[in-house]
Amino acid sequence: MSGTSGTVTAVSSNGEYSFTKSNRDSIRLLAGLGVEGDVHAGVTVKHRSRVAQDPTQLNLRQVHLIHEELFGEVAEQGFEVGAGQLGENVTTAGIDLLGLPTGTLLRIGAEAVVEVTGLRNPCLQIDAFQDGLLKQVVGRDEDGTIVRKAGIMSVVRVGGEIRPGDTITAELPQGPHRPLERV
Repeated sequence: MSGTSGTVTAVSSNGEYSFTKSNRDSIRLLAGLGVEGDVHAGVTVKHRSRVAQDPTQLNLRQVHLIHEELFGEVAEQGFEVGAGQLGENVTTAGIDLLGLPTGTLLRIGAEAVVEVTGLRNPCLQIDAFQDGLLKQVVGRDEDGTIVRKAGIMSVVRVGGEIRPGDTITAELPQGPHRPLERV
């Protein structure tokens, strides 16, 4: 993974609260809301833990993207994970999602544009899905800094239909780049 462009390998959504999301032939992104018919779509937060804290918070987690290269990485440690199983809406290949700065615009397919808001902050549900997996997607580097690898979150700026095989191109923001933080 090194580029600022890549490919959509899977799209997923779920209309009910569940850890995993079903793979689809396509999903439609709705500007300012998220994935049409997905439980996490909306202007304000929809993730249960965030709703409990403050239901009026803006939803900075409308669309979750994850790099399929992570699946190979965790497979080396004995975990089997497929597209949609970690709750992501868009599974990618070839683009360095975790290396993008905050505010990057991702052009997906013919029309859709999402703005990167930050890193997914994985929770204990990952261990409920597969015991020990959380340690594989959240760890620490040599300096003791927390490293989150479970994908990035974004908001929809321009709606549109996306499907496996679509191209993703990153448009980096102007000015100094701010590294991704958890959202």
